Amino acid sequence: MRRHPVPLYTLLAGALAVVLAAALSITLTTRPAWAATVVVQAESYAAQSGVGLEVTADSGGGQNAAYLADGDWMRFDGVDLGAAGPLTVSARVASATGSGSVELRTGSLTGPVLATFSVSPTGGWQTWATLTADVATHPTGPQTVFAVLRSATPGDFVNVNWLSFGGGGGGETPGWVAVDQGAWNAQLAQFRAMTPAAVPADSVRVPEFNATCTYSHSKPDDPIVVPGLPGASHMHSFFGNKSTDAFTTAQSLQAHTGTSCTPAEDLSAYWIPTLYEGGKAVEPDGVIVYYGSRLLDPSATVPFPQGFRMIAGNAKSQVPTPAGSANQFYCAGEGGEIGRSADGNWPVCAPTAKLVYQLLFPDCWDGKHLDSPDHKSHVAFTHNGKCGGDHPVAIPSVSFVIGYPTGGSPAGFSLSSGLASSIHGDFFNAWDNAALGQRVKDCVVQSAKCNSAGTF
Repeated sequence: MRRHPVPLYTLLAGALAVVLAAALSITLTTRPAWAATVVVQAESYAAQSGVGLEVTADSGGGQNAAYLADGDWMRFDGVDLGAAGPLTVSARVASATGSGSVELRTGSLTGPVLATFSVSPTGGWQTWATLTADVATHPTGPQTVFAVLRSATPGDFVNVNWLSFGGGGGGETPGWVAVDQGAWNAQLAQFRAMTPAAVPADSVRVPEFNATCTYSHSKPDDPIVVPGLPGASHMHSFFGNKSTDAFTTAQSLQAHTGTSCTPAEDLSAYWIPTLYEGGKAVEPDGVIVYYGSRLLDPSATVPFPQGFRMIAGNAKSQVPTPAGSANQFYCAGEGGEIGRSADGNWPVCAPTAKLVYQLLFPDCWDGKHLDSPDHKSHVAFTHNGKCGGDHPVAIPSVSFVIGYPTGGSPAGFSLSSGLASSIHGDFFNAWDNAALGQRVKDCVVQSAKCNSAGTF
């Protein structure tokens, strides 16, 4: 075929208190309704010329159309391009040598061009990249789509794993995921029937409990933003549920009991963009996920429903972050910050300190949806110590406190999403209902500081 660090929890103790106080014949796999995207696997063609198949090396990748050259093509029938309006089309490709393009045409091999992807070497036949094109106008509804390979150079130049079509306009905005009201009412009833534990007289009266986590694994996946599309995201560092990948669902999280967090009852998935220093990934040596309250009356707080998800931060933000600006990484530990990187965007820490970031999530919920199109609109931040209006339900205030085993240098760092300002995080709830509910009841509702075990 062709082809001697101080433990994170000690370093953060003082700094954290300050921060918290302030703050078909083909197989068409459809992503969940809330994603409104159709994914077409390359091996699901109805007809082809010059196409061979092989197993895709990375987990969840299925098969791919391999070693394609100029003039090769695949035909896919019944591809639903949706209603009129903007359409985002993507192709997951890999290339070891050569260059060319993948043309997507509708109707026939010479039909109108829907989108064109320029292909250049990605680093290997199994080194995958996701190419994306935005289409302003297009045929609507089910269509025959041809993928036609073009190259000015002889020989194989590309492998194709899948194509995706999504984001068409018209009709109700996709992406809203309704909570199962029956299941939610039952969870609330269980929560309200719980008897709170007695708070010892010497307890710290702060509404808070936590999960202490370690780094689990890295993947260029994001099951909230691009579910069902392995490799479609920038690199993420995952902690919590060890099964998390592009195909993660609420059900898969609950079925997989391996977690890098304590307590074991927290099977939630958490992830952040990967940090790089000198081109090498630096993974967190510890993450504390705090669940607290910033409300005037924390007793109004209720647990998260199963399958709830949200995002904090903005991966598209690419602005300078000099000292004192928003989205600021800081140094925790003795000596603190001793300088700034050459570009001013990153602190340089003393040898006895380490790089830290705290990411705060919204704490008010609309009470109706597990997710929204932008993964933010179903939640909001409280600005006056109360939840109301379109987001009347008080949920625990989640924050990630992320510690890295490095202090940095004048060369600075980068994130897989770009500049420091692009820091963001994802939370996909899969706590055991009873364990989460009892912690909210004991620790948050009673304004009593609890540990990872949920005790005072």
